[in-house]
Amino acid sequence: MPQIKSVLCPVDFSEFSVNAYEYAQSLAWHYKATLFLQHILYPLYSGALAYDSDPYEKICQQLRVDAEEKLRRFAERHARSKIRPQCLVQDGPVTDLILSQAEALAVNLIVMGTHGLRGIDRLMLGSATERVLRRARCPVLAVRKPAHHVMSSVHDPEPVHLRKMLLCLDFSDHAHHASKYALSMAKEYGAELTLLHVLEDVPKSTDLESATAKVVKQLEESIAPNTREGCIGKVMVRIGKPYQQIIQLALEAQIDLVIMGVRGHGALDTAIFGSTAYRVIQLGSCPVLAVHI
Repeated sequence: MPQIKSVLCPVDFSEFSVNAYEYAQSLAWHYKATLFLQHILYPLYSGALAYDSDPYEKICQQLRVDAEEKLRRFAERHARSKIRPQCLVQDGPVTDLILSQAEALAVNLIVMGTHGLRGIDRLMLGSATERVLRRARCPVLAVRKPAHHVMSSVHDPEPVHLRKMLLCLDFSDHAHHASKYALSMAKEYGAELTLLHVLEDVPKSTDLESATAKVVKQLEESIAPNTREGCIGKVMVRIGKPYQQIIQLALEAQIDLVIMGVRGHGALDTAIFGSTAYRVIQLGSCPVLAVHI
C-alpha cells in the first residue's frame, strides 16, 4: 500500500482553496501525515525601482510578511482537525515553486482547488494546476466544490466524509498503480469502492453479454483477494466514451471521489491526459485523484 506521509496544499485564499484545504486536512489526519500549506506571491517588478534595490527589497519584504500573516490566519480560520500545517510563503513562478517544493519536501500528495466547468485553463492558481497535474511526480488531487453531504459540520474534527469512491481501470500499469491508492483510501475512510471499465468503439458484431462478462472477470481479478476485502462494493462495465461514462456514473451513484491512473510526468499529452482525466476533472461533479507512475 502507498505511504502518504506528507501532503502539500497550495492556496490563493479563494473559496476553491478552502475546499482543497479541507481535503488536505482530512487526508493528513487519516494518514497522520505532515501538512504543508503553501502560498506563492507573484514576482514584483517595477522599472522605476530597478535602479534602486533598497526600496524594492523593502516592498518585497513587507509583502512576504503580510502574506505570512494572511496564510497563518487562513490556516487558523479553516482549521478542522488537530492537524497544524507548516506554512510556506514564497515568491516566484507558481508552477515551478509548487513542483520544486514538492520535490524538496518529498511530499506524497499535492492537493489543489479547481473551478472546473469552463476549462482547465480556469483552474485555481491560473494554469498552474494544469501544469502541476502534467508534471508532478506524485499523485495530485484536484478538488472542485464538493457535494454538500461530503462536508462535515464545523464542530466535526473530520473535515470530509468520503463514503463512495470510483476507481477507473483500463488494465494498464498506471491504472494498476492507481488501484493501490484507491484501496488504501477506501480502507482509511471506510468507503465503498466501485470498479469501472469502459468499453469504447465496440464492433457491432460483438457479443456484448460475453464481452462484458469477460471484463467483469478481469476487473475482479485485477484486485488481489487479500487487499479487496471489506471495500469493493460494485464491479461495473459501461459502453461509450470513457470520460462521459465516468462522469455519468459519478453523478448517478453520488460518488465522492474519482481515482484515475495517468501516465508519468512529462507524458501527459492531449491524447493521454486530455481525453479522459482532463475532461473528468474539467466537467465532472466531484474531486479527482490523478495518480502518476
